[in-house]
Amino acid sequence: MYEVKKVKDETSPNGIRIIYADTCREVCSRQIAVAVKDGIILEAAFAGGCSGNTQGIGKLVVGMKVADAIQKLEGISCGNKGTSCPDQLAKTLRFFL
Repeated sequence: MYEVKKVKDETSPNGIRIIYADTCREVCSRQIAVAVKDGIILEAAFAGGCSGNTQGIGKLVVGMKVADAIQKLEGISCGNKGTSCPDQLAKTLRFFL
């Protein structure tokens, strides 16, 4: 119901994997792009959403292990929506596991 949809998955020659995922309709952001190398988040960016919040979330997860970020973000709800941009990021990060 609140799942993200992986739309692109690519790995560069230097081992950086980038996944692009469309978010569900319940959140303000439309898409999330995450870059990971060796299980560490290098970058997370949102298209749409509350700019300050999504930029903040993106910067806070840089340098974190994928599993740690999922543990911290999964299940966060925005109002009564049942999901949020952080929760959608956690769902996107699950593609890396």
